[in-house]
Amino acid sequence: MKRAIYLFLVALLAAFPAGAQTFSLSTVVIDPGHGGNDPGAVSKDGKQYEKTFTLDISKKLAAKIKEGCPGVNVVLTRDKDKTVALNDRAAIANKVGADLFISIHINSATSTSPSGYSVHVLGQSSNKNRDLFAYNMDVCKRENSVILLEDDYTTTYQGFDPSDPESFIFLQLMQNSNLEQSLAFADCVANGLKGGPISTGRGIWQDPFLVLWRTAMPAVLVELGFISNAKDLEVLKDDAKRDKIAERLFQAFKKYKSGYDGSMVLDVEVEEPAKQEVKAEPKKEVKQEVKQEPRKGVRYGVQIFAGSNQVNPKSKAFMGYEPFVFHNGSVYKYIIGVEDTIDAARSHMAEIREKYPDAFLVKIEPDRVSITK
Repeated sequence: MKRAIYLFLVALLAAFPAGAQTFSLSTVVIDPGHGGNDPGAVSKDGKQYEKTFTLDISKKLAAKIKEGCPGVNVVLTRDKDKTVALNDRAAIANKVGADLFISIHINSATSTSPSGYSVHVLGQSSNKNRDLFAYNMDVCKRENSVILLEDDYTTTYQGFDPSDPESFIFLQLMQNSNLEQSLAFADCVANGLKGGPISTGRGIWQDPFLVLWRTAMPAVLVELGFISNAKDLEVLKDDAKRDKIAERLFQAFKKYKSGYDGSMVLDVEVEEPAKQEVKAEPKKEVKQEVKQEPRKGVRYGVQIFAGSNQVNPKSKAFMGYEPFVFHNGSVYKYIIGVEDTIDAARSHMAEIREKYPDAFLVKIEPDRVSITK
């Protein structure tokens, strides 16, 4: 017989140190794509710029979150028309300890026929039978090419050249450390935008965007229509319709936040310990309770990366550490410095971050790994 283990939850939560019991989406960073001397995509008549639309929609979204979710800290990577390096956009999110990163963009194509919105997370091509470098490369190269405007970009980005397809090979290995949650929010956005001002949905894609690779939290990049498409452009030029787009993004955020906050609360059922009758000894009847295998307790560790590909634990990528591998669906999460208490796990952070700068603390439960602070 199954039952809700209320008393067990109370006892278990009481055992955690203060501050480790409550998990919530408390900080979101909204990134208006491009800006300053980088206009992003430009309309065919040369009068409309991606950077203008992304800033306006981002500010509308920020205002809605502040009003509708007053407990959430909202940070914009830019609040005016200024240049912000890709590396700095991610650094802002990492510095404030964001729980979610949303990068807002407008798409473009050489043809005027493509239209619609799409949602992107970091990774390999969503189509396993399609060469990563042969699909969506134009979009990836355009969104990443802003680094060419930065001084000494080859040093800052470890020799990455957005004009050279071979430079994307290393991104193929650097999967988003929070792929599951990135995909969860991407799904909320893709569904939330359905039936909105930009009517065509182009799906959810995994692509090698630098701004997503540098973030250490769930992150998505949203392409809100094509500036090269006349119908989409008319929508983007309409302030009221941009507000409707922002409202749909806000509703997607609320849906994701509800699931995110709820997912961090233990809500499980377990079987009651089985009872087994043992044959009586002569002249004496004995009943012995056979104890269930003890439920594996909560532990803590430092997640260094994750991805859809399984990596040999003996790989040089782990730099001598023996990783704990958490597999859920198509995602493998690699965790080192695993300990029974959060303080013990945190004691490894300084050493680990010398080798893995984007590593972060996680809570390991029997069926999930979640971010902790």
